[in-house]
Parts: sequence; structure tokens; C-alpha cells
Amino acid sequence: MRIDVLTLFPEMFEALGYSILGRAQEKELLDLKVHNLRDFSLDKHRRVDEAPYGGGCGMVLTPQPVFHAVEAIRRENQGPLIFLGPRGKPFTQETARRLKELSAFTILCGHYEGIDERIYSLVDEEISLGDFVLTGGEVAALPIIDAVVRLLPGALGSDASSADESFEGGLLEYPQYTRPPEFQGMKVPAILQSGHHEYIAKWRRFMSLEITKRLRPDLYEAFQESKADHKIRLKIEKIAPWPEDRNVLPYGPSKKSSQSAPSKEAAPICSTILEE
Repeated sequence: MRIDVLTLFPEMFEALGYSILGRAQEKELLDLKVHNLRDFSLDKHRRVDEAPYGGGCGMVLTPQPVFHAVEAIRRENQGPLIFLGPRGKPFTQETARRLKELSAFTILCGHYEGIDERIYSLVDEEISLGDFVLTGGEVAALPIIDAVVRLLPGALGSDASSADESFEGGLLEYPQYTRPPEFQGMKVPAILQSGHHEYIAKWRRFMSLEITKRLRPDLYEAFQESKADHKIRLKIEKIAPWPEDRNVLPYGPSKKSSQSAPSKEAAPICSTILEE
């Protein structure tokens, strides 16, 4: 995938040379090209902004450098031009999945008070991170690029990793635990230590449903629960002392809980109820 970025601050994208995105570039899964808009300005001082007609505060990005930059980029990248601005639809995981299917696209990062309206004649799509104000489009471009590239086959250590994450399938991800099995009185749920992958998968599915319902009811209402999901939820809700084992508080299990996980005696009960 090729991604071109038009920005006034190319240094801000050096962060994309590390971790997963850095490895994606090393594997040639991602061809990231960052362009300084000032390099396309015909002004002798490389200016790219002017005061708005009609008065007002701030400066507006002028059309000339953007038009020249897009013309140059489209000789090699015929993908859509995406502008990051407040008029756009909110960026979601579904947007990331859609962009992942493209072979190339270009991101235009706005700055100052906005862009000259005539620049919109070049724009194929506008995307927003949400209803809040950022200093520039660079800050918004970083998470968008990250969200898209990590979905590319081979970008992660395992392609299954992205499939299990929050927002994939419309739900939040289930809780994760690692060693030690007990820390400051908080225990790893016994079912996760059972070694039975089928039961673990069902528990994780239930936890994903439960956490989404409690913490993001907006996502849960939009999610269509399948018959299998409904069956899992009904079965696991019968498990005692499951209410203490759900661990669905926003930041993990309550330290006050004396039953943060089912006892060893409860594990067989979990298995029995989870069976088809």
C-alpha cells in the first residue's frame, strides 16, 4: 500500500518509523511518502497561507501549493485524496477496513483556520476524528494511518490479532490477563487457566458482549446479537459466583472483591454449563 501525506510539518510523521508501522515499511507492505506543502509553493518565501477574504481571525491555506502538490503526486498515486477536517464523517474501524482495501491514497493535513474552499474540488473524501478541535490534521493523520496499516496482511505478528481487537465485529475486546495468576489479591479467572480452548472462546465472547453492553451501550445497541451469542450469554449468566468474576469495571476488577475468580471447584461447573 502507498500512502502520501501532504503536511506543513513532515517531522511529525517520523513516529511512524517505529513499531508495527516501521516493520511494515521494512517488509515493503507500506510505502509512506511525506511531502512538505511549502516545497510546492511558488511564493519566494515559500508561504502557503493568506488572510481570509471578508476578514476574520487566523490564516487560510491557499489553493496554489495544494493543487500543484496533488498534481505531482497523482502521477504516481491515483488513489483518492482524503482531507482531514470537521465536515467529514467520523473515523471508525469500519473506515479503516475500507481504506485497507485500497492500493493507495493521499492524506491532506489542514492547518491554520482551514483551507481555501476551492481546494475541496480536489478532495474525494473528508474524514473527522470527532467533534473536537485539533491544532492540525497531522495529529489526526497519525492514528488513521496506524489503524489502516495494522490491518494489512502480514503487518502484525498474527493476522488473527487484529480480528480479536476492540471494534472488530462491533464489540469491545474481552479482558486480557498474563502472569502472575494472582496479584495484590486479584486473580486470573480460573476458566482462562483451564486449557480448554472451546470454553475459553465462549467466555471471551460473553465478556466482549458484557463489557460492550456496560461500557459502550451505543455500540451494543447497534450490534445484532446472534442466536449463538444469546445462548452463550444465557448459559454463562447461570454460573456462580460469576458476577464477581466478570471483571467488567472500566479499569479492571475491584480490589475489594474477595471472589475475583471462580474457585477450582467452580471450574468444572463452568465447563458443564458451557457445553452445548
